[in-house]
Amino acid sequence: MQISVPLKAFHKIWLLGIRVFALVAASYLGLSALAVAAEKESYNDRYCTTCHGTDGRGNEGIEAPRLAGMEEWYLRRQLENFRAGIRGYHPMDTAGIAMRPMAKLTDESITDIVDWVGGWDYEPTEITIEGNAQTGESLYGVCATCHGIDAKGNAAIGAPSLAGQNDWYLATQLINFIAGHRGRHEDDVYGQQMAAMVDTLTDESDVRDVVAYINSLEPR
Repeated sequence: MQISVPLKAFHKIWLLGIRVFALVAASYLGLSALAVAAEKESYNDRYCTTCHGTDGRGNEGIEAPRLAGMEEWYLRRQLENFRAGIRGYHPMDTAGIAMRPMAKLTDESITDIVDWVGGWDYEPTEITIEGNAQTGESLYGVCATCHGIDAKGNAAIGAPSLAGQNDWYLATQLINFIAGHRGRHEDDVYGQQMAAMVDTLTDESDVRDVVAYINSLEPR
């Protein structure tokens, strides 16, 4: 016996099939998007928080600085510099060398990380460096040219905020600039500018003093 399906009934069945297919496809795409988001979050958690901390406040033991509160444009520039080998190229910059493999990222991944870090709450870091803040104030005059009298940075000229950053990290990077371990790559334009500005700091005592002064600018 041959069963015939009326045209209207067939049309309803066809529409129902289309709707079911659309729902299944939408669900699949939604799950795929969630999977991609989870993969991105997993990558960030696995690699970024391992060194920089789950709160993004840094880890002195492995010289990983605070990321929470860092300007998005500056974080992006540093990730791109690490990826390109512009930063972390000097054999004495051990922390920079360790960071380079972590920065083998696509532009999209860098954007994801910058957005993700931008969601962290900023909290000032603990003071670990002792120095003469009064002496440091006079030394900071050169720094203020780019980083501002309040050490809040200047995006227009690519100078990041210094206030509130880990003081041990600031001291380490100043010493790296002075020693030529950072800012000497031919393509590191901003690093070269910074390397030229640290000539006023003659020894580690000067570094401690200027960092102590920067500490005094940030309410704790």
